[in-house]
Amino acid sequence: MLEALKEEVFKANLDLVKHGLVIFTWGNVSAIDRATGLVVIKPSGVSYEDMKAEDMVVVDLEGKVVEGKLKPSSDTASHLVFYKAFPNIGGVVHTHSTFATAWAQAGCDIPNIGTTHSDYFSAAIPCTRDMTQQEVEGEYELETGNVVVERFNGLNPDFIPGVLVKNHGPFSWGKDSHDAVHNAVVMEQVAKMAYIAYGVNPDLTMNENLTKKHFYRKHGPGAYYGQ
Repeated sequence: MLEALKEEVFKANLDLVKHGLVIFTWGNVSAIDRATGLVVIKPSGVSYEDMKAEDMVVVDLEGKVVEGKLKPSSDTASHLVFYKAFPNIGGVVHTHSTFATAWAQAGCDIPNIGTTHSDYFSAAIPCTRDMTQQEVEGEYELETGNVVVERFNGLNPDFIPGVLVKNHGPFSWGKDSHDAVHNAVVMEQVAKMAYIAYGVNPDLTMNENLTKKHFYRKHGPGAYYGQ
């Protein structure tokens, strides 16, 4: 079932290691088949060295395992919330990459202060609020997804393909699993750049005209970047 999507998700998970976004088992990638409403996701706690494409787990949008011998990622419920709330996305990534996680632990948005950021994210990468005791002690992973969706009230997830969960770490998404990994790599890099830039000049400013120019030359109906 969904063998091609399993292979895609497997390779996308390995890409997290290749790009230095995860150590041990600190990350996961999923993708959705919108035609069937089924999601393929990394199994929980399986090392990247030992993992195979056939280990990927297929679940429905309610989290029921449809196919797979292993348990799905513990973050599955969060991924499913995103697929339900953001209809244009096809893949989701969660990591604990160093710089993006540092901003999440600080409880701060990653500000848009340069053209690299603007090429991928139309505005700051938002950070969620504190989770309540009830949310943490209840259906934690589900509520993690819910606080992200709450944070995106008034924001466009297609134009800001990532978020920081406060005190936790980053999630990113994209049109498929590989695009979601690409956005996760960019998020980590712009988090690093922002950290360095504020160290150099805490009073820095951003030219909003450059923000719009760099974002819309790659996104939207007037895009002209690339072939």
